Amino acid sequence: MRPRGIEFFLRVESRTHMRKLVLVLALSLAIVPKAETQNNQSPAGAPTKLVQVRDNLYVIENTNSTVADIGMYGGNIAVFVTDDGVVLVDSKNERTHDDVVAKIKSITDKGIKYVVLTHNHADHSGGAAKMQALGATILISASDRENMARAANGAWIPQFGYVGQAQLVMSGQEIRLYEYRGHTRGDTVVHFPGVHAVAMGDLLTTAEDIPLIVNYSDGGSWTDWSKAVDEVLKLDFDIAIPGHGPMVTKQQVITIRNKMVAVRERVRAMNRERKTQQEITDAVVKEFNWGMGPSAGNIPGMMQELR
Repeated sequence: MRPRGIEFFLRVESRTHMRKLVLVLALSLAIVPKAETQNNQSPAGAPTKLVQVRDNLYVIENTNSTVADIGMYGGNIAVFVTDDGVVLVDSKNERTHDDVVAKIKSITDKGIKYVVLTHNHADHSGGAAKMQALGATILISASDRENMARAANGAWIPQFGYVGQAQLVMSGQEIRLYEYRGHTRGDTVVHFPGVHAVAMGDLLTTAEDIPLIVNYSDGGSWTDWSKAVDEVLKLDFDIAIPGHGPMVTKQQVITIRNKMVAVRERVRAMNRERKTQQEITDAVVKEFNWGMGPSAGNIPGMMQELR
């Protein structure tokens, strides 16, 4: 039985070589955002912290933005609070579930209604099964649901996959989902137009120790990454929540985009000059401080993509 006050509509439309799924969930009470704040509601020394973005939008992020902490605590979670329930963007991993739930209970007594996964990687999706067990509906792009299914070997995968765009409306507040290819073949960007914010998953990382990369095994592409970010920049927002690291302004997203396009074009040019992988790596490390650590593993794929 559907809860009172909730309307659920599902429509699939034909498009050129693609279907667009529009999911509309309409609930009643509007929320008025206030100016941005930065309130850390976690005790000193805690591995994760709760940061307020707007009156009803928060981020749960790791205190230490390092690669080591990704394995322990996962990526960022955006928390959108309404009178009719909570919407999460991403779920961290399974081991952080109790911490995430406790942080949400510290700001609202409402239940978690929906979890939107930005992509299939376990540091963002690993806690979703436990969220579903609490009664939440889990949404992910159909492409990244297929990525999860391919790797699941019988394990849990989300029930719902959307294609192209989807929409939630809770308490009169619209939440828009857009599917792009970049970090994976089906990344989801979540736009909160009422509070002028976006959650970009791993299409964007801002921590110095966690470089921006694409995942070729899950269908990522540096060429499509810049196209995706260019589309996101057309949206009305002034704050972007990354997959890892602290939130940034729209202008900072532009700066990151320009840097990574410059990296890509440098790799392309050197690749066409038949430079070796080591020569390319040395150049981008020296010129852009990118190409070491986790990003070093991206360079062979870039040489294949950017011929």
